Amino acid sequence: MGEENQTSVAEFIFLGLSQDLQTQILLFALFLIVYLLTVLGNLLIIILIFMDSRLHTPMYFFLRHLSFADLCLSSSIVPQVLAHFLVKRKTISFLGCMAQIVVSLMIGSTECALLAVMSYDRYVAVCKPLHYSSIMTQQVCLQLAIGSWASGALMSLVDNTFTFQLPYQGQNIINHYFCELPALLKVASADTYSTEMTIFAMGVVMLLVPVCLILVSYWNIISTVIQMQSGEGRLKAFSTCGSHLIVVVLFYGSAIFNYMKPNSKIINESDKVISTFYAVVTPILNPIIYSLRNKDVKDGLRKLAGRKPFSERW
Repeated sequence: MGEENQTSVAEFIFLGLSQDLQTQILLFALFLIVYLLTVLGNLLIIILIFMDSRLHTPMYFFLRHLSFADLCLSSSIVPQVLAHFLVKRKTISFLGCMAQIVVSLMIGSTECALLAVMSYDRYVAVCKPLHYSSIMTQQVCLQLAIGSWASGALMSLVDNTFTFQLPYQGQNIINHYFCELPALLKVASADTYSTEMTIFAMGVVMLLVPVCLILVSYWNIISTVIQMQSGEGRLKAFSTCGSHLIVVVLFYGSAIFNYMKPNSKIINESDKVISTFYAVVTPILNPIIYSLRNKDVKDGLRKLAGRKPFSERW
């Protein structure tokens, strides 16, 4: 009877990353700088790939989608976190929490698929260069991109359907700094076992399967690179693969740790710190590692910077 009389939660209160005022100010400055660089870097990549015809290739087609996903993922989380650093009571409405989880989970899952697709693109380019143009056609690239976004939407739909059908009554304090499934389930007012099993199963599909595909792709790439005659070519290929694998380890490793570990009744501080890797860090690393270190992109940036304004060209 007491449970039936409890009112459904209208808002949630975050404990945040720290309760210390000076630490929050420092974190605000750090997160603001990272977010501004994330927005600037990813927007620059999107605009550059759109404007430079030399970058209209499958690799940069997927990079443009990845940059857009990074921009959306970071913008769905960081602005709210920045605002909460400046206030004592860190709240979010139930609907706002739902929207944040739906968007961040969809974009994060899409990135999982895109990173796997990009590793396959690199595999074909390195291991089957003579057949690259016939395999990675415009139609195939479009289908892979649509499939990535569709899989992300499906993942979000399934996980959120199970999560938000649970009752949330009474307890509304979340030991986190944004709405995330594992943290939200800790305050549910019912048994969460079936929901956790669903999230785990979807995690196998959207996390472990892409990781396996990426590792197989890069294993074949490395095997092919070792057989190259040119020492300079091997060094360049290893440098590129190493950089890409750093992003893969940070993104997938942190996501797997938070979404696929055994159930716990509490959220540890380490869980919150680890979530910053896929929510805050990788969106700024992707444009640097995948794009800005590339010679074609650097040339495109120089060309873009040297262009005259439209008013002077007409």
